[in-house]
Amino acid sequence: MPRYLLHRIAQAAFTLFCVLTFAFVLGRATGKPAGLLLPDNATAAEVDALNGALGFNEPLHVQFGAFLANVLAGDFGQSYRQREPALDLVIERLPATFELAFWSFLLGLVLALAAALAIQLTGSRTLRSLFIWGGSLRQSVPDFFFALLAVLVFSVALGLLPSLGRMSPASLVLPVLTIATGQFVLYVRLMDAALSDQASQDYVRTAFAKGQSRARVLVSHMLPNALLPVLTMAGLNLGSLLGGTVVVEAVFAWPGLGQVLTDAVSQRDFPIVQAGLLVVALIFVTVNLAVDLLSAKVDPRVSLA
Repeated sequence: MPRYLLHRIAQAAFTLFCVLTFAFVLGRATGKPAGLLLPDNATAAEVDALNGALGFNEPLHVQFGAFLANVLAGDFGQSYRQREPALDLVIERLPATFELAFWSFLLGLVLALAAALAIQLTGSRTLRSLFIWGGSLRQSVPDFFFALLAVLVFSVALGLLPSLGRMSPASLVLPVLTIATGQFVLYVRLMDAALSDQASQDYVRTAFAKGQSRARVLVSHMLPNALLPVLTMAGLNLGSLLGGTVVVEAVFAWPGLGQVLTDAVSQRDFPIVQAGLLVVALIFVTVNLAVDLLSAKVDPRVSLA
C-alpha cells in the first residue's frame, strides 16, 4: 500500500505539472493581456509598459520559471480585472460548483440504481428498453438545449421553479435535473450489465437453491459484487462534473467555478484561468485516488500493487 500511494502521488504531481504547463502555454499563445485591460485609446507605449509590469515581456522560459516558483508558494497572482488573489476567487466559487455537481451525481446514480433494480426484479425486456432508449434519447439532447427547454416549461410556462441564480434550494432543481438525466443512461447500462453478469454466477444459483427470494439475492448478494465497475465510472464522472458544469452554470447563471473560468478566459485573466485549472485537476486526481482505494475496500480481489 505505501508503495502504491507513493506511485499515485508521483503520477498526480506529474499530471498537475502537465496541466500547469498546458495552461501556461495556451495562455501565452493567445497574446498579451494589456491590450484588453487598457482603454481603447491607450498608446502602444502604455500597452508595452503594462505588459512589462505583468511580466509578459520576459523570455518564455523566464516567465515559466517564475510562474512555477509562485505556484509552489501558493501564489497565482492577482486577477487582472478584480484586483484580488486569483486562488481566493476560485475557492470562493467552489462551494456552488460542489453543490451542483454532488446533487447531480447523487440523483443520476440513485435514479439509475432504481431503474437497474426494477429491470432485474421484473426481468422485463420492455422495461429495459424503455429505460435504455429513454436515457439515450435524453443523452442525445445537448445539455444547454435541455436546460433551455426546462426553463421554458417549468419557469416560463408553469412558473413553478426559479431559472436563474442560487437563491434557494428550489434553484437547484432545474440545473441538477439537467445534469443528472444526462448521466442516467450511462449508469443504467453499467449496472444492468454488471447485474446480468452476476446473475449467471454459481453463488447466485446457490442462493436461489436455498430458497432466498429474488429481491434478497439481488440486493444482498448480486448488488455489492456488481458495484465495482459502476463505482469506478462514477468516480471519474464526479471528477469530470466538478470541472464540466460550465454550460449548465452559464444557462442558469449559477455562480460556480465554470462561470468564473468562462469570464476569465474571455478577458484573458490568466491568473484565474491557471488557478482554476489547477484546482479542477487536483480535485480530479484526488477523486481518482479515492475511487481506487474504495474499490480495493469493496472488492478485495482488486490489487493495489
